[in-house]
Amino acid sequence: MTRRTSTIVLTYIAAAALTTSPAFANTDARLAGKHGDWSVYTQGSGAKQICYVLSEALAKSPNNVNHGDIYFMVSNWKNGAATEQPSFLAGYELKTTRAPKAQVGSTALSMFAADNEAFISENSDERKLVSKMRAGSTMTVSAVSKRGTQTRYTFSLKGVTAALKQSKTACS
Repeated sequence: MTRRTSTIVLTYIAAAALTTSPAFANTDARLAGKHGDWSVYTQGSGAKQICYVLSEALAKSPNNVNHGDIYFMVSNWKNGAATEQPSFLAGYELKTTRAPKAQVGSTALSMFAADNEAFISENSDERKLVSKMRAGSTMTVSAVSKRGTQTRYTFSLKGVTAALKQSKTACS
Protein backbone atom coordinates (compact mmCIF):
# COMPACT_ATOMS: atom_id res chain seq x y z
CA MET A 1 0.00 0.00 0.00
CA THR A 2 1.46 3.38 -0.97
CA ARG A 3 1.76 6.26 1.49
CA ARG A 4 -1.08 8.11 -0.27
CA THR A 5 -3.35 5.06 -0.32
CA SER A 6 -2.72 4.25 3.33
CA THR A 7 -3.31 7.91 4.17
CA ILE A 8 -6.66 7.79 2.37
CA VAL A 9 -7.73 4.63 4.17
CA LEU A 10 -6.75 5.88 7.64
CA THR A 11 -8.23 9.32 7.02
CA TYR A 12 -11.49 7.65 6.06
CA ILE A 13 -11.44 5.64 9.27
CA ALA A 14 -10.80 8.79 11.30
CA ALA A 15 -13.62 10.65 9.58
CA ALA A 16 -15.95 7.71 10.01
CA ALA A 17 -15.57 8.09 13.75
CA LEU A 18 -17.62 11.25 13.49
CA THR A 19 -20.62 9.68 11.85
CA THR A 20 -23.56 8.42 13.80
CA SER A 21 -23.65 5.17 11.88
CA PRO A 22 -23.70 2.08 14.13
CA ALA A 23 -20.95 0.59 11.94
CA PHE A 24 -18.52 3.13 13.38
CA ALA A 25 -19.70 3.03 16.99
CA ASN A 26 -16.53 1.22 18.14
CA THR A 27 -14.05 3.89 17.01
CA ASP A 28 -12.03 5.64 19.67
CA ALA A 29 -12.06 9.21 18.31
CA ARG A 30 -11.96 11.72 21.13
CA LEU A 31 -12.87 15.39 20.98
CA ALA A 32 -9.75 17.22 22.13
CA GLY A 33 -10.88 20.81 21.61
CA LYS A 34 -13.04 23.28 19.77
CA HIS A 35 -11.82 26.50 18.17
CA GLY A 36 -14.41 28.62 16.41
CA ASP A 37 -15.96 26.46 13.68
CA TRP A 38 -13.26 23.76 13.88
CA SER A 39 -13.04 20.77 16.20
CA VAL A 40 -9.88 18.86 17.11
CA TYR A 41 -10.01 15.07 17.43
CA THR A 42 -7.49 12.41 18.36
CA GLN A 43 -7.76 8.73 17.62
CA GLY A 44 -5.54 5.81 18.58
CA SER A 45 -2.42 5.96 20.70
CA GLY A 46 1.34 5.79 20.47
CA ALA A 47 2.82 5.78 16.96
CA LYS A 48 -0.62 4.94 15.53
CA GLN A 49 -2.25 8.11 16.87
CA ILE A 50 -4.00 10.35 14.36
CA CYS A 51 -4.93 13.93 15.18
CA TYR A 52 -7.21 15.94 12.94
CA VAL A 53 -9.24 19.10 12.72
CA LEU A 54 -12.67 19.02 11.21
CA SER A 55 -15.38 21.45 10.17
CA GLU A 56 -18.80 20.91 8.66
CA ALA A 57 -19.91 22.88 5.60
CA LEU A 58 -21.89 26.01 6.51
CA ALA A 59 -23.57 26.26 3.11
CA LYS A 60 -24.43 23.56 0.57
CA SER A 61 -25.67 23.98 -2.97
CA PRO A 62 -27.74 23.14 -4.84
CA ASN A 63 -30.42 23.29 -2.17
CA ASN A 64 -32.69 20.68 -3.75
CA VAL A 65 -30.42 17.62 -3.27
CA ASN A 66 -29.49 15.45 -0.30
CA HIS A 67 -25.80 16.13 0.32
CA GLY A 68 -25.41 13.99 3.41
CA ASP A 69 -22.73 15.03 5.89
CA ILE A 70 -20.08 17.29 4.34
CA TYR A 71 -16.76 17.89 6.13
CA PHE A 72 -13.31 19.28 5.51
CA MET A 73 -10.50 17.78 7.54
CA VAL A 74 -6.76 18.33 8.05
CA SER A 75 -4.88 15.32 9.50
CA ASN A 76 -1.61 14.77 11.36
CA TRP A 77 -0.17 11.37 12.16
CA LYS A 78 2.11 10.87 15.13
CA ASN A 79 4.31 8.50 13.07
CA GLY A 80 4.88 11.29 10.51
CA ALA A 81 3.05 9.60 7.62
CA ALA A 82 1.00 12.79 7.18
CA THR A 83 1.49 16.32 8.40
CA GLU A 84 -1.37 18.75 7.92
CA GLN A 85 -2.93 16.73 5.11
CA PRO A 86 -6.18 18.36 3.90
CA SER A 87 -9.12 16.30 2.68
CA PHE A 88 -12.74 16.80 1.69
CA LEU A 89 -15.35 14.28 2.91
CA ALA A 90 -18.64 14.10 1.03
CA GLY A 91 -21.83 12.34 1.99
CA TYR A 92 -21.96 10.73 -1.45
CA GLU A 93 -19.62 9.15 -3.98
CA LEU A 94 -17.61 11.64 -6.04
CA LYS A 95 -17.09 11.48 -9.80
CA THR A 96 -13.43 10.51 -10.18
CA THR A 97 -13.09 12.00 -13.67
CA ARG A 98 -14.04 15.52 -12.48
CA ALA A 99 -11.49 16.87 -10.01
CA PRO A 100 -12.96 18.64 -6.98
CA LYS A 101 -11.46 22.06 -6.30
CA ALA A 102 -10.73 23.75 -2.99
CA GLN A 103 -10.52 27.53 -3.09
CA VAL A 104 -9.45 30.12 -0.53
CA GLY A 105 -9.41 33.66 -1.88
CA SER A 106 -7.99 33.59 -5.40
CA THR A 107 -6.05 30.34 -4.80
CA ALA A 108 -7.82 27.28 -6.24
CA LEU A 109 -6.27 23.82 -6.04
CA SER A 110 -7.44 20.66 -7.77
CA MET A 111 -7.97 17.51 -5.76
CA PHE A 112 -8.33 13.88 -6.75
CA ALA A 113 -11.39 11.90 -5.77
CA ALA A 114 -11.51 8.45 -4.19
CA ASP A 115 -15.00 7.21 -3.32
CA ASN A 116 -16.47 9.95 -1.11
CA GLU A 117 -13.19 11.75 -0.37
CA ALA A 118 -10.91 14.16 -2.17
CA PHE A 119 -7.22 14.86 -1.56
CA ILE A 120 -4.55 17.21 -2.86
CA SER A 121 -2.03 15.34 -5.03
CA GLU A 122 1.18 17.23 -4.27
CA ASN A 123 2.65 17.84 -0.81
CA SER A 124 3.62 21.39 -1.80
CA ASP A 125 -0.02 22.11 -2.74
CA GLU A 126 -1.18 20.64 0.59
CA ARG A 127 1.07 23.13 2.40
CA LYS A 128 -0.15 25.94 0.14
CA LEU A 129 -3.83 25.20 0.84
CA VAL A 130 -3.32 24.93 4.61
CA SER A 131 -1.37 28.20 4.58
CA LYS A 132 -4.20 29.91 2.71
CA MET A 133 -6.72 28.40 5.14
CA ARG A 134 -4.83 30.00 8.04
CA ALA A 135 -4.94 33.39 6.32
CA GLY A 136 -8.49 33.22 4.92
CA SER A 137 -11.98 33.63 6.28
CA THR A 138 -13.88 31.13 4.10
CA MET A 139 -13.07 28.23 1.80
CA THR A 140 -15.22 26.77 -0.95
CA VAL A 141 -15.08 23.26 -2.34
CA SER A 142 -16.68 22.45 -5.69
CA ALA A 143 -17.29 18.82 -6.59
CA VAL A 144 -19.36 16.61 -8.89
CA SER A 145 -21.23 13.57 -7.61
CA LYS A 146 -20.88 10.21 -9.32
CA ARG A 147 -24.36 10.83 -10.77
CA GLY A 148 -23.23 14.17 -12.26
CA THR A 149 -24.67 16.69 -9.80
CA GLN A 150 -22.45 19.77 -9.51
CA THR A 151 -22.10 20.82 -5.87
CA ARG A 152 -20.51 23.66 -3.96
CA TYR A 153 -19.77 24.00 -0.26
CA THR A 154 -18.65 26.87 1.94
CA PHE A 155 -16.57 26.30 5.07
CA SER A 156 -15.79 28.90 7.71
CA LEU A 157 -12.10 29.17 8.56
CA LYS A 158 -12.79 30.80 11.93
CA GLY A 159 -10.61 29.00 14.49
CA VAL A 160 -8.69 26.85 12.00
CA THR A 161 -5.27 28.24 12.98
CA ALA A 162 -5.74 27.45 16.69
CA ALA A 163 -7.22 24.04 15.85
CA LEU A 164 -4.31 23.17 13.56
CA LYS A 165 -1.83 24.19 16.25
CA GLN A 166 -3.53 21.99 18.84
CA SER A 167 -3.73 19.04 16.42
CA LYS A 168 -0.08 19.30 15.44
CA THR A 169 1.00 19.52 19.10
CA ALA A 170 -1.14 16.54 20.07
CA CYS A 171 0.55 14.37 17.43
CA SER A 172 4.14 15.55 17.81
